[in-house]
Amino acid sequence: MQTKAKHRGRNQKVIREKVILITGANGEVGHGLIRRLYDLPSAPPVVVLDINELDRTVSGYVREAITGDILDDGLLNRLAEQYEIDAIYHLAALLSTSAERQPERAHRVNVEGTMNLLRLASAEAGQRGEPVKFIFPSSIAVYGMADIAEKHAAPPISEDQHLNPITMYGCNKLYCEHVGRYYSQHYRQLATDGRGAGVDFRALRFPGLISALTTPSGGTSDYAPEIIHAAAAGEAHSAFVRPDTTIPFMMMPDAVDALLALADVRRERLTRTVYNVSAFSLSAEQIAERVRVHFPSARIDYAPDAGRQRVVDSWPARLDDRRARQDWGWSPVYDAERAFSDYLIPMITARYQSGSA
Repeated sequence: MQTKAKHRGRNQKVIREKVILITGANGEVGHGLIRRLYDLPSAPPVVVLDINELDRTVSGYVREAITGDILDDGLLNRLAEQYEIDAIYHLAALLSTSAERQPERAHRVNVEGTMNLLRLASAEAGQRGEPVKFIFPSSIAVYGMADIAEKHAAPPISEDQHLNPITMYGCNKLYCEHVGRYYSQHYRQLATDGRGAGVDFRALRFPGLISALTTPSGGTSDYAPEIIHAAAAGEAHSAFVRPDTTIPFMMMPDAVDALLALADVRRERLTRTVYNVSAFSLSAEQIAERVRVHFPSARIDYAPDAGRQRVVDSWPARLDDRRARQDWGWSPVYDAERAFSDYLIPMITARYQSGSA
């Protein structure tokens, strides 16, 4: 659906419709945000921008679905001419595994694309005379532990520790956090009436995200859902990590909730621009043990892939998310027990029983 800008008269200002912009909306986080924002009576309509055509299951919930590239300056300019952008959820990114295969392309998409959206937000804030919220999902990939001994000995890692990423994706995300903070704190513009305006940048560092609704696609943290899906399908599985491999996880519905909660909180309550969020930490073998409770005949072993093992070994075993809990009341719905008993096992099992997987 396309809505054109409205005009009040030949010499009067163009009236643009206020909207929320979601980039990279075709993933499950994007789909979840679209549905949740549609159900919020106070939220503006949603416009989405994705390199691929928006999935039909959610296309009816948006004002307009634009197929295009965040590197296309002309497209972003036309978007700004048509709509007043109240907030941006910038989900578009080249993810970790693909970024390692194509590091230069990853830099263009993840860094230059983010810069394009930050410029758009800054210009929009200056035009409308009030800040534009910029919600940015970052990643555990920004961290880099020196070795496995340091990882296992370390307490939960806070936002300002061990920021030595070893992947292009992690480097991209960490740099964009810094650039977003810069825009938020220093790159202010003044609107014509003299009021301060700028980018209200807010970032979440997600742990490994697990979904019951989508099939794992080979991501670095996908060894966990791969174990569950294989057991539900009755297939033998060799995990690509060692059994002692431990990182923090979060269920996908909690990830969507966290983004919306961070966007909703008043700016003065926030003590930082980047927050850790987490739910629980389990080793690969602890995940396998929980799976065997529900699927006693599950055949699970381990065949570590050296490259991906090196990456997950560099990530913390636990994240300290006390700042998010204190500042804006972050609390996951799904701890380890509920994640398996109430979400993963019943929903993934139903997928394979219905033949939809």
